[in-house]
Parts: sequence; C-alpha cells; structure tokens
Amino acid sequence: MGLIWSLIVGAIIGAIAGAITNRGAAMGWIANIVAGLIGAWIGQGLLGTWGPSLAGMALIPSIIGAIILVLIFSLVVGRTGKK
Repeated sequence: MGLIWSLIVGAIIGAIAGAITNRGAAMGWIANIVAGLIGAWIGQGLLGTWGPSLAGMALIPSIIGAIILVLIFSLVVGRTGKK
C-alpha cells in the first residue's frame, strides 16, 4: 500500500509543478508521477526534509524539486525539438 500511496503523492506533486510552470498540459499522468518522484528526490537532496510530509516525502522541497525538474526538462526538450 505504501508504493501506491507514494505514486499518488508523486502524481500530485508533479501536477502541481506542471501547473505552476504552465507546462503541465503536455504532461500525462505517467510524466507527472515521474516528475513528482524524481523532483521529490532532487528537492529533498538540495533542501532537506523540512515542512509537512506525506508518504515519506517533504512536500515543499519536493514541489520545488519537481518545478526545477520540469523547467530543466522543458528547456532541454524545447531546444532539441526546435531543430
């Protein structure tokens, strides 16, 4: 049950990051889950585990990490897609 809960929270974190960056419309649920989980790892690695926590993920650093991931990914894909 813990894995399912982590996937759900990861999807929500990824969706929030996509909505904040205005790049969430092109992302599907799988991309939201991946962005949320990897973003949580990045955010907690850079900022620590402060703030409210859900499913083992500190929400504020996780959202910030997911925003960073979505912005970097959109910059890379944007540059390679325009060639």
